Amino acid sequence: MILHLATLLAFQLAGETLSRGLGLVVPGPVIGMVLLLGFFIAAPRAAAAIQPTAQGLLSHLSLLFVPAGVGIVAHLDKLGADGGPILLALLVSTALSIAVGALVFVGLSRLIGAKE
Repeated sequence: MILHLATLLAFQLAGETLSRGLGLVVPGPVIGMVLLLGFFIAAPRAAAAIQPTAQGLLSHLSLLFVPAGVGIVAHLDKLGADGGPILLALLVSTALSIAVGALVFVGLSRLIGAKE
């Protein structure tokens, strides 16, 4: 398991190094994930070996939201003062995200000729 975590972190580090070293606008973790995908395509046995560790991490992903919750509680005064605009921004951005996702899905369905 330690080796698998080290592998995941090594690809993230490689992505960060490339992103910062080359001055790319793409975040390092995204580059690292693409490199990891290429590695998994080239070595499917490695993907099968790392899968249980990755699933373990994903099953505890909700723990990463704890710092966000603490940040909200720490800034309740600002939330009270600016709560309306923040709520409006959240609702509008959520609705736009859903609408764009639906439009992309419909567009891709038509592009590949899927029956509706």
